[in-house]
Amino acid sequence: MNRTGITLNNFFPLRALVLLATLASLAAFAAGCPSGSDSTSTDSSSTSTSGTSDNGSASGSTDSSATDTSATDTASAGSVGQISGAGATFPYPVYSKWADSYQKETGIGLNYQSIGSGGGIKQIQAKTVTFGATDAPLSGEELAESGLVQWPMVMGGIVPVINLEGIEAGQLTLDGSTLADIFMGKVTMWNDPAIAALNEGVSLPETSINVVTRSDGSGTTYNFTYYLAEVSEAWKTGIGVDKAVEWPVGIGAKGNEGVAQNVAGAKNSIGYVEYAYAKQNNMTHCNMINQAGKTVSPDADAFAAAAASADWNSVPGYGVILANQPGDATWPMTAATFILMYKTPEDDASSTEALKFFKWAFEYGSEEALGLDYIPMPASVVESVEAMWSSEIKGEDGQPLV
Repeated sequence: MNRTGITLNNFFPLRALVLLATLASLAAFAAGCPSGSDSTSTDSSSTSTSGTSDNGSASGSTDSSATDTSATDTASAGSVGQISGAGATFPYPVYSKWADSYQKETGIGLNYQSIGSGGGIKQIQAKTVTFGATDAPLSGEELAESGLVQWPMVMGGIVPVINLEGIEAGQLTLDGSTLADIFMGKVTMWNDPAIAALNEGVSLPETSINVVTRSDGSGTTYNFTYYLAEVSEAWKTGIGVDKAVEWPVGIGAKGNEGVAQNVAGAKNSIGYVEYAYAKQNNMTHCNMINQAGKTVSPDADAFAAAAASADWNSVPGYGVILANQPGDATWPMTAATFILMYKTPEDDASSTEALKFFKWAFEYGSEEALGLDYIPMPASVVESVEAMWSSEIKGEDGQPLV
């Protein structure tokens, strides 16, 4: 099977995207904003790019106003030759990479607005895009009510990232309960005994922890809070699991891009992002202690280990959550990201082009995904998904689109 090559230096300029986050929030952190301060929301992008970039890759928009569908009016499904989608920021790096390669091969561009899972769900339900993308899978009931189908496209990991002077990537280790306590405001200092006990020999500063969270409807947040609820009863009963929660502490930013930018620009901070954002921006990640009590680093092998025993057909729409899986080598915050499309699309031509793109990505995009530390879906899942396309997604004439 032919596969596309990987040239990470040609990766869509994610560093440029993360520089768009609001400087006001950085000023607050620079002034020593403590983690216990009131949570505020900062818009990590004041610009919304519609249409493909010059190289045909996905749009870098991080404007996650989930209720405003006007931003995608120009990206609606009717433009053959350009595929329109919106949603999760979690898979944006790999979708961007795939889009660039796909356009070079086919001449078909992808306009993907990285606005967050909540926004992506609203956009597809409003029928302003050909497909929506979410890391928080819809339930079988939600899919049936909306007339949508759902499938997993790729998997990856969510990692805690920090900006702590003298600490290198992987040098600091956290466990789930301590991570939950940090984001609940119960652990507020970097030299707290709970952190120190997990990091013998590491010099921890006596300084406040500045917490960065997501302010938008986010599938990354859904999976992050799902994990915290699995490992902390206080989190489960007090805050819960959702795409957007009432954060007890911290400052909010939009998109993985916004969180990455805020952490990178603020000393003594901690946030959570999809691993590709940490890797591409040379951020300092933490290791984690998993369900088996083993210290693990985030990488493709650890993410794959978490997905190894998943039964994808056990949940409608393949909506399996991969957080806190058993196994010595598993990364505890692994997640799949999902595509949403209509069973009976309004525009057959655009929907057909979208399915051709996803089929190409399944067949030829694995190496590019692995190069960014995403995990391709297993062959058995791909086979099941493609069979579902044929049986569920029909054109105006009642025939399968692909």
